Amino acid sequence: MAKVLLNQHRKKRLEAGHPWIFQSEVLEIQGEVVPGEIVEVTNHKGHFLAKGYINPASQMIVRILSYDPKEDIDYSFFLRKIRQAAEFRTRFVDNPRACRVIYGEADFLPGLIVDRYEDILVVQVLSLGMEKRMEWIRDALVEVFAPAGIYLRNDVPVRKLEGLAEGKEVLYGECPREVLIEENGLKYYVDIVEGQKTGFFYDQRENRASIAPLMKGWGEKHGITLQTIEVDGEQKLMPVDKRGKAIKNPFWDGAEVLECFTHTGSFTLNACKHGAKKVTALDISEHAIETAKRNITLNGFLHRVDFVVANAFDYLRENVEAGKSWDVVILDPPAFAKSRGAVKGACRGYKDINLNGMKLVRPGGFLVTASCSYHMSPELFLETIQEAAVDAKKILRLIEWRGAGKDHPQISGADEAHYLKFAIFEVRDRK
Repeated sequence: MAKVLLNQHRKKRLEAGHPWIFQSEVLEIQGEVVPGEIVEVTNHKGHFLAKGYINPASQMIVRILSYDPKEDIDYSFFLRKIRQAAEFRTRFVDNPRACRVIYGEADFLPGLIVDRYEDILVVQVLSLGMEKRMEWIRDALVEVFAPAGIYLRNDVPVRKLEGLAEGKEVLYGECPREVLIEENGLKYYVDIVEGQKTGFFYDQRENRASIAPLMKGWGEKHGITLQTIEVDGEQKLMPVDKRGKAIKNPFWDGAEVLECFTHTGSFTLNACKHGAKKVTALDISEHAIETAKRNITLNGFLHRVDFVVANAFDYLRENVEAGKSWDVVILDPPAFAKSRGAVKGACRGYKDINLNGMKLVRPGGFLVTASCSYHMSPELFLETIQEAAVDAKKILRLIEWRGAGKDHPQISGADEAHYLKFAIFEVRDRK
C-alpha cells in the first residue's frame, strides 16, 4: 500500500477530524499510486494517521475512510458503514423512509450521497474512490434497505474535478420517475429524474416544522375578535370583524404569509398545516410553481394559496413600493455564493431580499430567512441581515437559529458541512 506523508508544519486538520487531504499538505508519496485505490496517510515521520482513497488528479488528493490501520476497506466495510448510517436515521428522524440516509463525509463515506424516497434510493457519487467501489455500495444498499430501485443522479459538475463523466441511470431494480413521500405529516411528489439535486431538499425538514408557532394568533391584528352574538336564535361565541360581521373562515386567526423561492411548496405546505389563513407562494420557475401547486392540491390546501411566477427580487421591491404587507415573510433562496469569489455579490443579493422582505413584514410580524451558501459564513450572514435591518429602519429580535436537519449531521472538524443557516426574526419598526 502506498503511503502519503504529510508536511510537518501543516495545520492539523486531519487530527481534528477533517476527512480531506489537500495536495498542499503532502510532503511526499512513497510507493506506486493507483488512482482511486487505498493509501495510508502518515505524519512527516511516517507514523500512521489514517487511510483513504487517493486521486492525484484532484486538489483533494485523499479522502479518509478509516483511522484504524487494521481495518480492511472491503464489502464488509461498506455494509457496516451503511448499516450504521441507517440505524442513525432510525433513531433521530421521525420518518426514516424519507430522508438523507448517507451524507458523505458525515457518515464516514466521503463522496457518497444517498437519499431515500420510500422504496427508492437516489445516489450521487462525487469521487473516483467511490465510483470504483460502486458494486460493493450497490449490494450493501440493497442488503440494508431492500429497495425496489436505485437511481443514479450523477449529473453534477463536481464529478469533472475527479475526472468522472456526468450522467443519470437506473443502478438497480425499477425506478419510477415520481415517488410519493411524507415529511412532517405532509405529502409530496418527488421527481427523482429531473428534480433539483436528487429530487428534494431534506435538509430543511426541522426548519420547515419550526414555523408552526408563527401561523396562529393574528386575528386581533387583522381586526377580528371573539364575541358572543346571536346566530339562528342562539348565543354563540364567534369571530367578528370590525363591522360586527361574523367570520365563517375557520382560519380567521391564521397568518397571511409570503413565501419566496417556494420550489416544491414545502414552507407553504407547513404554513397551511399549522393554520395560515392565506399564503402567497412565489418562484421564478413555472415548473416549480406547477410542482408546488400539485403538492398543495395533494394536501388539500389549494383554496388558501395564491401562486406567483416572478423574479423574487423584483416582486419584493414592487410590493414595498405598493405598500403591501404580510404577517410572515419566508425567504429560502438557492445558493447565491457557489465559490469564494462570489461572496461579495452574494452579500448584495442576501441584503437586497432581506431588506425588502423585512419591509414587507407588518410590525410585530416575522421574517424567516435562510442561506445554503457554504461560503457565506454564519457570522457574515447575520451581519448582512443586520445591515439590511439598519437600512430598513427595523429592529430584529432573533427567535430561532438553526442549521441542517438531523439526517445531515456534521463532523466537528469539517466546517464545509456547516453550510445551511436558518433564522426566524421578529421584526419591529425603529422610530
